[in-house]
Amino acid sequence: MRTVAVIGASGRQGGAQVRQLVKAGFAVKAISRSPDPFYGEQQPDTVTVVPADLYDEASLIAAFDGADAVFHTHPLRARADRATIAGSVGRAAKAAGVDRVVWNTSSWIPDRPGDAHTYVGNTAGLNALFRSGVGATVFGSVLFMDNLLTNWARPFIVNEGRFVYAHTPETEANWISLDDVARIMIHSLDRPDMEGAWMNIGGPERLRPPQLAQSLSDALGREIRYDACSPAEFGRLLANAYGDAMSKEEQDATAAQIGRFYEYNVTAPTRPFEVDVAEMQRRIPLELETFGDWAKRQDWRNSNAPRPPAG
Repeated sequence: MRTVAVIGASGRQGGAQVRQLVKAGFAVKAISRSPDPFYGEQQPDTVTVVPADLYDEASLIAAFDGADAVFHTHPLRARADRATIAGSVGRAAKAAGVDRVVWNTSSWIPDRPGDAHTYVGNTAGLNALFRSGVGATVFGSVLFMDNLLTNWARPFIVNEGRFVYAHTPETEANWISLDDVARIMIHSLDRPDMEGAWMNIGGPERLRPPQLAQSLSDALGREIRYDACSPAEFGRLLANAYGDAMSKEEQDATAAQIGRFYEYNVTAPTRPFEVDVAEMQRRIPLELETFGDWAKRQDWRNSNAPRPPAG
């Protein structure tokens, strides 16, 4: 049985990776400093929880020992930039004898210079990871369906019948489920042509917010309307969802950063929430979940705690 080490296993993205790896028959080293990364749910027999410090390469080498691959997702509240962390993960994986690192950047990867925010960080991180010498694959996943399950999105949907997001009603995006991101990462492990490669990934449909609201209405059996907010308001909603887990200074900085990020996203000519689905599925021939199907399989009861408020 092959083993994959999953960084950030207690987060939403890492949790989906653990879930899909177990389903696919892998053993998992769930890397987390949380004593209960599964939030009270039963830990699968093929999963071992391993503590490690993302900022300590020696601890990463020890955590990666015995793993065939590493799945890496950059933390939302990272204390270091993307290139620093990606390079550290790559060097530690190489030292531990890992065959492949698969990095989910959680955002679009530009194919030319000049794009701001996490996008320029993705380019630097991709280079740092490849230069570490470990076999690596990088996926730029553009926008997550599972964002709507967070504490800054779900309460509006469930309690007020409003889908609140920082997109104009005309903004188009290829929303993708975290389970499909994980499935794509797993698929790449048996693809030698994906070693040393990167690509942007998204869901099979390019949707506007009112279309998502209609799918949410169908799933919940009542009207959910789209209510656009400003990027600044959106940043504050996301930061406030952390409550006392963030200091006021960090909340203010996070709100401003997210606000600027979404202001850029809805105006950038590169349209970083869109993916060439035909080209993606030519290279990754998996059947991906539609937003409507994803929405119908969620538990929309407003019982999100103690899941991560975001990320």
